[in-house]
Amino acid sequence: MKSKEIVDAMTMKRAITRITYEIIERNKDLDQLVLAGIKTRGVYLAQRIQDRLYELEGLKVPAGELDTKPFRDDMKVAENTTQMATDITGKNVILVDDVLYTGRTIRAAIDNLVSLGRPARVSLAVLVDRGHRELPIRADYVGKNIPTSSDEAIVVEVAEVDGQDRISIVAPD
Repeated sequence: MKSKEIVDAMTMKRAITRITYEIIERNKDLDQLVLAGIKTRGVYLAQRIQDRLYELEGLKVPAGELDTKPFRDDMKVAENTTQMATDITGKNVILVDDVLYTGRTIRAAIDNLVSLGRPARVSLAVLVDRGHRELPIRADYVGKNIPTSSDEAIVVEVAEVDGQDRISIVAPD
């Protein structure tokens, strides 16, 4: 497998800032927002968006952690480690994930969300959209569109987990 960095730390930071500005522009009622990071790296991206929203608007938007594993159709996990900071009923929830691929993780995240309450609206923010959808799901906020072949993988690294920020594409030799 060969790996090639395609997005460095500064470009990744800019993409997150751009997503944050788009969220501000499209959501007039920011105090109705709730960020829901999809475990694992989506949680850290949601926290970064939360921090940028505070820096730009002075508003502390609640952020939670969604565990999609118990809601997936390709695995059976009993324990649900979801932690939401607030009740989502009637709120505008933005799901945050690192990579949008087939759409199956997002479907599981939506199933988890509706088990917690009835949001007014659900949107999706992803750092990378790589295509290859199997379900009719699209992101509302995209940091980077990175077309891939099905035998390639996108690897997102975040400093909180991996010690550095970067996005790489991994291809077979």
